[in-house]
Amino acid sequence: MSDGAEICTPEEVLEFWFTELSYDHWFTPSAELDRQCAQRFQASHLALSRKLDDSWRQTPGNWLAAVLLFDQLPRNMYRGSPLVYATDCLALREAKLAVGASADIAVPAEWRPFFYMPFEHSENLTDQTMSVKLFTALGDPGYLDYAIRHREVIERFGRFPHRNAILGRISTPAEEDYLAQPGAGF
Repeated sequence: MSDGAEICTPEEVLEFWFTELSYDHWFTPSAELDRQCAQRFQASHLALSRKLDDSWRQTPGNWLAAVLLFDQLPRNMYRGSPLVYATDCLALREAKLAVGASADIAVPAEWRPFFYMPFEHSENLTDQTMSVKLFTALGDPGYLDYAIRHREVIERFGRFPHRNAILGRISTPAEEDYLAQPGAGF
């Protein structure tokens, strides 16, 4: 990188996500965790979003680290900004390639949901259907419930209404009604 920042390794991403953090960290917003993610991974995220080195696809674990770097870490690093979704397409591309190569089956079962979340985060119904299929096969009722609820929102609106404000999109009256309900959005 031209600014001299060092790019992290896939092992550093996996160690951070699966050893230093836990389920509660993954799904509970925290300003401290957001700051830590940005400090440790933002330079790598930006550099690798321009060009992902093939070493990130050499093993199933490495591939998962790339998916995490493009899908999960931005949700912490850029919370409250449209940048949260900027590399979703890259995460989905890597997840599709990895699942197509059965890399998801080669990692521990508790890691697999992170290969599948880019499908769940997509605003494309075909991807949402694949998400439900993958989470069904995983067999975890909690993850499957979220996958089904995400797909239902895309079936209904064709997009996630809770993203509208941050992305500068105009909500339809039906989306406004949905967003006014308790528990709407994700």
